[in-house]
Amino acid sequence: MRVFVAGSSGQVALSLKEASAKEGIELITAGRPDFDLTDADGTRAAIKAFGPTAIINAAAYTAVDAAENDEETAIMINADGAATLAAIAHELEVPFLHISTDYVFDGMKEGPYQETDAPAPTGAYGRSKLAGEVAVMAANPNAMIFRTAWVYSPFGKNFLKTMLILAKTREELGVVGDQIGNPTYAPDIAEALLQVLKRIDRTGWQDSYAGIYHLAGTGSVSWHGFAEAIFEAGAANGHPKPSVKSIATADYPTPAKRPANSQLDCSKLGETFDVHLPSWEQSTVLCVKRLFESGELG
Repeated sequence: MRVFVAGSSGQVALSLKEASAKEGIELITAGRPDFDLTDADGTRAAIKAFGPTAIINAAAYTAVDAAENDEETAIMINADGAATLAAIAHELEVPFLHISTDYVFDGMKEGPYQETDAPAPTGAYGRSKLAGEVAVMAANPNAMIFRTAWVYSPFGKNFLKTMLILAKTREELGVVGDQIGNPTYAPDIAEALLQVLKRIDRTGWQDSYAGIYHLAGTGSVSWHGFAEAIFEAGAANGHPKPSVKSIATADYPTPAKRPANSQLDCSKLGETFDVHLPSWEQSTVLCVKRLFESGELG
């Protein structure tokens, strides 16, 4: 198995690199400035030179608020670039796994979203990612799209790390309590994607594998509840534990509107590939423990 990953510095790309090393899978990550998704010819040349047996697109424009004033760039990367990768995978006749987002939904549904629910993004980022899903499937009918949500990890910037950093200087924090979703640990995403590829490697490609899947941590919680769990895990490692006040979305305005309900039903992933992510609580504890063991948080 030779896996080419578009993206090198993001949480999922870094987690894929780590997971593949543990499992002895040959995997290469490629990102800017050497690898530019907006350069179709350069992208094609780089991928064909590697000769992959599978391609994963973990590259994306993820600056949700900035996208409101830069939708053109978001479309170039999240839609046009994704379509280029999908087309190359189709040419090479190798599996293509594309990562999408809960932001394709408006968050107005009661209960978890299923893959068959109609998308209705409310912001530029969500529109660019939905455009990417459409472009990917048009370029490669055998593509697999994995929507995830609320991603955190030991890498880069994310909500979990921000909360732990703020805990050092704040005795009280206000965190949004009226948005609900599935916190998802990037290493769990990486392991799930590799499990999917291993299943395809064992069974051979089946047309039923193509399509959209939801891939997120098991269980749901508000940002406020997530923050409380983070601080509990931090306290177990001797970290300060601030009090957390639940606030409304209206009290914390942002340029881009966030979905009030980001819950994703991941049963299709389990039924098709027998892949089930751990509970968000379990993975939160693991992530916090790892950060303290690495010395990153002191």
